[in-house]
Amino acid sequence: MNLFFQETWEVEGLQTVGILLVVCSSLKLMHFLGLIDLTSQDSIEDDLELSTVCHRPESMDKLQQQTKFTKKELQVLYRGFKNECPSGVVNEDTFKTIYSQFFPQGDSSMYAHFLFEAFDTDKNGSVSFEDFVFGLSIILRGTINDRLNWAFNLYDLNKDGCITKEEMLDIMKSIYDMMGKYTYPNMQDEAPREHVESFFQKMDRNNDGVVTIEEFIESCQKDENIMKSMQLFDNVI
Repeated sequence: MNLFFQETWEVEGLQTVGILLVVCSSLKLMHFLGLIDLTSQDSIEDDLELSTVCHRPESMDKLQQQTKFTKKELQVLYRGFKNECPSGVVNEDTFKTIYSQFFPQGDSSMYAHFLFEAFDTDKNGSVSFEDFVFGLSIILRGTINDRLNWAFNLYDLNKDGCITKEEMLDIMKSIYDMMGKYTYPNMQDEAPREHVESFFQKMDRNNDGVVTIEEFIESCQKDENIMKSMQLFDNVI
């Protein structure tokens, strides 16, 4: 994994690494929650079990209508989510704990914060099963545009519809901190800022100092490596 990221970092730049981390970190989170390892066992009791947790999700039938998952897939997802999160919700501290286990060589707290914000769509300080499933439906079953929109929302920290250099610098620093200086001992302190400049040279088409969703999607769609990273989600479940 480290060698893969190192080669990508050096050759393609952090804009690609950032997209890949959305992919890989989401997959890691799903694995931690037991959401990737599907079983063939039917669970007709899942709807009844919803009443045993503090937060009761929507019915499986309703979630099936609102997402691109089948009822059986939702049952498996819920079983894994409930096993790791008996209360029915995940808070930010739990996210940070999970990512500290994934990236022990660095400080993943800020990246975990940004990712948590992306999943916590109603901004109530917790990620429910619905929040998680809605996000996964986009990441795993959405179109390329759906997935890129989700990634853009992750980078648009203040949700004003554009990415500034300051926002991207915060993201780049969080990625650098998460991967750790021990992983990249030769990486200079100014490297995140240099990668931000490279990102904007590539994506800020009209040179107005911000990257819009249109510019972001257009640039990503023209990047072969980013498009390949988007395909890593295909057939996960």
